[in-house]
Amino acid sequence: MQNNKPIIGITMGDPSSIGPEIAVKSLNHRKINEICNPVIVGDAKVIDKAVSDLNLNKKVKRIKYMNEAKYSFDTINVYDLNLVDLDKLKVGEVSAASGEAAFQSVKKVIDLALSNEIDATVTGPLHKESINLAGHKFSGHTEIYAHYTNTKKYAMLLVEEDLRVIHVSTHVSLRQACDSVKKERIIEVTELINDACKQFGISNPRIAIAALNPHAGDGGLFGDEEIKEIIPAVKELKQKGINVEGPYPADTLFAIAKGGTFDGCVAMYHDQGHIPFKLVGFNWDKETNKMKSVRGVNITLGLPIIRTSVDHGTAFEIAGKGIASENAMVLAIEYAVQMVKNKYSNK
Repeated sequence: MQNNKPIIGITMGDPSSIGPEIAVKSLNHRKINEICNPVIVGDAKVIDKAVSDLNLNKKVKRIKYMNEAKYSFDTINVYDLNLVDLDKLKVGEVSAASGEAAFQSVKKVIDLALSNEIDATVTGPLHKESINLAGHKFSGHTEIYAHYTNTKKYAMLLVEEDLRVIHVSTHVSLRQACDSVKKERIIEVTELINDACKQFGISNPRIAIAALNPHAGDGGLFGDEEIKEIIPAVKELKQKGINVEGPYPADTLFAIAKGGTFDGCVAMYHDQGHIPFKLVGFNWDKETNKMKSVRGVNITLGLPIIRTSVDHGTAFEIAGKGIASENAMVLAIEYAVQMVKNKYSNK
């Protein structure tokens, strides 16, 4: 904390992507500078280029130590890792060099949070193929954070308006996802979203559990995971005092949840939770064949540090064109600030 405002570390994301653009655009919102002290972690040259390309009236301040940062609306502090050769940067393309830069930015922001030099972390988009080409065998941010914080029990939470969705499994094959529907894991992630909702100021969260199979299995006609794993998990969660209901057929649950009936939903696998979430937060314009707006926040629960993120990809097809929406990044920063404040108020 500095001047009663949390210090938020923001990764630049993949430098070949829209990451640098949405990072600097988000810091051009006065409200962001009013609620926190932001620092971009990455490459100062890349951020300087983004500022110049967007014709923003901002000064980029390169820092090597957090105590060198000077917080003001006209200054963007960049914790400079000197990662990118601009002459070789391939905007809009998958590359090992950009993957390495994105990965090192994430690793550094985790280090800064673990050493309490920053209060929370916010991540820009990275490209899984690029970081794997760079030799880092991770399937995404969530797994990187879990590895470098030595966290065993964690889960991805998606938030947009009244819809909050956590997942029993994420980046595995659909076949593996079905095998991952186990009572113990369902209980684990439900407890995580219940605690998160309380962090967001909801005193007695109402949590809904999605079924895995069509029609919640119809008594075993379409699969027995509900009978063997999900219903026993719901019963045990109720015994623990958690206000939980289900399993609900997924094709009706999320429409009800969108209306605000539930404070949180537990999805059984990646696409079951992501599809309704993106229908709410992503706004496609068929006339321009582009996204008009992209909203929604990805929060990793169970970590010893705070991590929020945009929940969209690298958008290579529009990288460097100055037309990317920063809405999701602004929301991610706002959620990080809220979580920091609730963390201190609950001490």
